[in-house]
Amino acid sequence: MRAQFVLSEMWIGLRRNLTMTIAVIITVAISLALFGSGLLVQQQISHMRQFWDERVSVTVYMCTDVSPSKVCQENGAATKEDRESLQADLESLPEVSNVEYVTAAEAWKEFQDRFSENQALTEAAQEGDIPDNFRVQLKDPNQFDAVLNAVEGRPGVDSVHNDQQVLDQFFELLDGLKWAALVVAFVQLAAAALLIGNTIRLSAYSRRRETGIMRLVGASNFYIQLPFLLEGAISGLIGGVIASGFIVGAKFLLLDRIQSWFNFDVSLSGGSVAYVIGLSLILGILLCTIASFLTLRRYLRV
Repeated sequence: MRAQFVLSEMWIGLRRNLTMTIAVIITVAISLALFGSGLLVQQQISHMRQFWDERVSVTVYMCTDVSPSKVCQENGAATKEDRESLQADLESLPEVSNVEYVTAAEAWKEFQDRFSENQALTEAAQEGDIPDNFRVQLKDPNQFDAVLNAVEGRPGVDSVHNDQQVLDQFFELLDGLKWAALVVAFVQLAAAALLIGNTIRLSAYSRRRETGIMRLVGASNFYIQLPFLLEGAISGLIGGVIASGFIVGAKFLLLDRIQSWFNFDVSLSGGSVAYVIGLSLILGILLCTIASFLTLRRYLRV
């Protein structure tokens, strides 16, 4: 009987303040969708960073007869002795996990295979434009300076390219987008908390006579507050469910579409999406319930 009364009071409160309740649900849904999308982007960035940290390499390009750099023009093309000496020194470095020598022909073939869909680029390049090189796999991507100091200025070395520098710029851009989404989400969550507090306060004010009668007949504070707390929790739950649809849409329509641009698989698993959805639902319910509780303590004198 008590449960039926609490549920009926909760339904009355939702129905009396239908417009405010809808506003709360929409605000919660938008804020949780932004929050969940930010978490998805964060997980995607972490997943991609881990993927690339295992594959990032330092490329040491060797001098050829047509190399335009001043060092190569002064010292000439790299000799067989230069390559063998350089490879031996690279393999002896404790920071290096693997060294692979790529000939000019292999580099040219790889370039054609990688950019086969960009006909203008492949036609503009010529065989010999890409010199032979050493691809150095590091144990720690941040130990680039050790390799640079070991090869810079050596005979036959044209230039040294660090993949990590390019990736850092890319991930800095993604981190900026992630934090922008999270900041907007927290602002929206704060707005949702204020809105749910105002809604519960209006609901408590409109039912002040009923709550006064309940106090007179000896109802406990918790029993009086429970319908209002449930109103907040239900609003948060509905908003979280709606946000879950946006989060799933962000996964399949945004992140998976971006994934199709690359030739490697760094897509998030279903477990990662379920984790974000679950966390968003819990946050929505807790946010609205806590906001309702704090509002009741201030405006509902029980």
